[in-house]
Amino acid sequence: MYSFFKIVIFLFLFIISFFTSALADNSDKSFEEWLLSYKNKVLKKGISRETINIAFKNVKFLEQVIIYDRKQPEFFEDTITYVKKRATPKKVKEARKLLKKNNQLFNEIENKFNVDKEILLSLWGIETIYGKYVGKMDIISSLATLSYDKRRSDFFSSQLFTVLQLIDKKLIDPSKYYGSWAGAYGNFQFMPSTIKKYAIDYDNNEKIELKNSLEDSLASAANYINKIGWKREYPCLFQVNTTKKIKKKYVNFSARKIHHRLKISEWKKMGVVNIDGSDLQTNYKAALILPDGEPNTPTYLVFSNYEKILKWNKSLRFGISVCTLAKMIKI
Repeated sequence: MYSFFKIVIFLFLFIISFFTSALADNSDKSFEEWLLSYKNKVLKKGISRETINIAFKNVKFLEQVIIYDRKQPEFFEDTITYVKKRATPKKVKEARKLLKKNNQLFNEIENKFNVDKEILLSLWGIETIYGKYVGKMDIISSLATLSYDKRRSDFFSSQLFTVLQLIDKKLIDPSKYYGSWAGAYGNFQFMPSTIKKYAIDYDNNEKIELKNSLEDSLASAANYINKIGWKREYPCLFQVNTTKKIKKKYVNFSARKIHHRLKISEWKKMGVVNIDGSDLQTNYKAALILPDGEPNTPTYLVFSNYEKILKWNKSLRFGISVCTLAKMIKI
């Protein structure tokens, strides 16, 4: 009984310690002090006083955002679980309905931007389930919270500054700027820097509407994928098996830097085969990834298009889900 009591106390103290550090990861100053400092900094960088007042009128620290940041599914779900939740037959059915309904628009954008319509449908489905879950968080408060937090402060401070620039240019209405806990917005969950670089007013109504305009949303996503180097009708990935033990140096366990892109003939010599045991048939160079990091777990050969998805979201499992769903959607 005493041992059990000690375990309970330990777990309780661990949880308290975790949330204390997670929710107050900037112990040298309060959120209000940080915010005042940030306002002065961006004012000196050219953001107007009017924009600062409007943008930060209702800003607040959001504890839930820090909790979400520490519990992202890419970090704790295994590959099979993660992909099965996102590349589903239900999404395939809905994607094909949307494609049929908007066939002319999808074909037009596919041809204009040279990006497969299936990859656009896959990204749309995985990011927001075709616009059903675009997020309801106050993005400015979310970005301010993550900027104040030390874990990735520089990145989110930069994103928040970009939002202020967009507000300054009247490209964003802060009163309607609601999205994900991490600051992403619209059907395809664009971060502020992505909006600034790639968003398009495709329907020519002098507004970029990434939530309410399918034309702007699809064209902006296609423009983004095109500009980062997507190659239409090229392969994305193959799930494979290995018949021999492969040296660890050839295997990618992280999305941060993909290495050892080899010819298929070289992978064949090392014992890599299709998931059904048949010979690999493509000629493109590929890298080997093992997202779960253990033998006898899902293994993939990934091509250059897959690496472009990693620029969208630097997660091996996210990339697998997008490529898998796109393949399922293709008729």
